[in-house]
Amino acid sequence: MTDFQESLERYAALAVQIGVNVQPGQTLVVMAPLSSAPFVRMVARKAYEAGARNVHVEWNDDDMTRIKYEMAPDEAFTEYPMWRARGWEEMAENNAAFLSVISANPDLLKGIDPKRISNATKAAGQAMQKWRSYLMTDKVSWSIVAVPSPEWAAKVFPDLEESRRMDALWDAIFAATRLKTEDPVQAWKEHLEILDTKAGLLNRKKYRSLHYKGPGTDLKIGLPPKHIWISGGSVNARGTSFVANMPTEEVFTAPLRDAVNGKVTSTKPLSYGGTLIKDFTLTFEKGRIVDIQAAEGLEVLKHLIETDDGASFLGEVALVPHRSPISETNLVFFNTLFDENASCHLAIGRAYAFCLEGGKEMSEEEIAANGLNSSITHVDFMIGSAELDIDGELPDGTTEAVFRSGNWAI
Repeated sequence: MTDFQESLERYAALAVQIGVNVQPGQTLVVMAPLSSAPFVRMVARKAYEAGARNVHVEWNDDDMTRIKYEMAPDEAFTEYPMWRARGWEEMAENNAAFLSVISANPDLLKGIDPKRISNATKAAGQAMQKWRSYLMTDKVSWSIVAVPSPEWAAKVFPDLEESRRMDALWDAIFAATRLKTEDPVQAWKEHLEILDTKAGLLNRKKYRSLHYKGPGTDLKIGLPPKHIWISGGSVNARGTSFVANMPTEEVFTAPLRDAVNGKVTSTKPLSYGGTLIKDFTLTFEKGRIVDIQAAEGLEVLKHLIETDDGASFLGEVALVPHRSPISETNLVFFNTLFDENASCHLAIGRAYAFCLEGGKEMSEEEIAANGLNSSITHVDFMIGSAELDIDGELPDGTTEAVFRSGNWAI
């Protein structure tokens, strides 16, 4: 077995054992591009070795996606097959675990009418809302991992010879997911303990708000009285641990929906809906986005924020130090899974219910009453840099430094 094959086997084992943490008798659902078939087959073998009852794979293909957006009639983007949505709901109800393997071309839908992208996203979001609620409340185990594609590798490493790009991106992914350590599973357990410690510190602080200051950013975010900071590890409704994002370097919580005021400027491109949105600024008043500016992708960003009423409010606040393994590669991945774990970030749209004390057991009405936002979308965007400072307001009204020059100050 070559070194690469051995690393790929370890990566598949990591996704199964730490990512979704497949349990005996459980169904694993894998969503993956056709180009990732060799890796998905390894995942299937690892899942069956762990005792999975069934591995169900749903394939996707960038070329087919592009063909549809170019040639299908407009009405094709306003509907979604409900039989598929009900099938996913049924699998979630029966405690399936869900693994997403991503490999998308960041420029896949460049030049496509933003209205088509918006309509398709909205139709899918509405149809899959119940299934997504299982993920957003941690009722089931779910995880996201990535494999390279030639188009993605070319975007990240444009100056490398074409023959070296895929290897370079694989190398970056293996490093970011701790595959280069002697025992990746143990390395992940130790890493999650460190993140848990930082989340515990923040939970003891019980900040009332966070104030962000940096180039183009002066933003104050209120936090719900019952907010909880969460680290990379999660536990589903049956008590099984899992890791939703691989890699992960963040601790995060939910903002108070109507208590976000000021301006924030992105620090990395956002790859959304197959297009790139660059150098954008959002202005908030009483929680709502009231002004949008962008150097590139403005119309796509506007359509995202118009998805529904909740898409113009924030649903997540995440802290990631600038001195982190992914950030120190000095790479822009043009992929949120990696870029959000190299940078402090926020998310437009739905909040995670488990970021509230008792939130997993609350109804939608109770979650809203506690100040969390609801939406059919949830899209992260990066705002961190070596110039970002964050102050936290303590329960007595005094403030203290949380981040200085992009890194932890507590």
